[in-house]
Amino acid sequence: MPRPPARAVIASTLSAASLLTTASGCSLVQPERTVSGVPAAVSPADTATGSPTPAAAPTLTEAQARAALISEADLGEPWVPTQGVATWRDAMLKASAESAECRRLLDALYAEELFGPDARTRASVGLDDEYDGAQLRYQVVAHRPDEVDRALEWLGSLPDTCGQFTARTARGGLMTVEVGEAQMPEVGDARRGLHIVLSGVSEDQEAPTLTLHVAVVRVGDDAIIVTNGGLGEVPGDATLAAVELGAQRLTEVRKRGRVEV
Repeated sequence: MPRPPARAVIASTLSAASLLTTASGCSLVQPERTVSGVPAAVSPADTATGSPTPAAAPTLTEAQARAALISEADLGEPWVPTQGVATWRDAMLKASAESAECRRLLDALYAEELFGPDARTRASVGLDDEYDGAQLRYQVVAHRPDEVDRALEWLGSLPDTCGQFTARTARGGLMTVEVGEAQMPEVGDARRGLHIVLSGVSEDQEAPTLTLHVAVVRVGDDAIIVTNGGLGEVPGDATLAAVELGAQRLTEVRKRGRVEV
């Protein structure tokens, strides 16, 4: 059955040419486009710090963090609330590599702790693509801005330090891993995007291939993390919609929080 067009206000404006791909120079954005008042000009991947950090806002309450989440209604068909952790997480992300930096990446992806264990996940949501089996995870995280920026700098270094490496799964299988940078929409105060492909090594050429979109945006003293992955087609329009709408929603929640104090 063919995939229906996305119903989300943001996602419906995207073109296939702007989605993440496995080619170099992957992109999450389409130049000269504005979505819901948020400029989507391409931000060079080597400028992760983005615009200056605004004055510190009060820490988000639990209710405010939940208000900054996205939902299946934002992405439209075929996205639904998650039915559980994807089987590929243990099968492919629970892996190790010889390089300490590449091993750190795999550990962070598996634990969903791109900012390290000290960062606090204030709210999170998981969504499943019923058509292609992709799974999207969206988190609102509280961490010190300087620590987030250090994490963003580390993520930005990975296409060079871990551009291509071999990993071994917990079951002993071998994988080749390719890590590339992805340009991000110019939202929030700092941002970074990665496109990661993990391919099983097998003589019968039937080993699975896992594609992951990873996007991180800092908004003041808070941040959002979006991971979208699957063994089949991974819709880049959903990744972009989650990043743009999520950053906008978090910005609005933080502004309301300052007004209410």
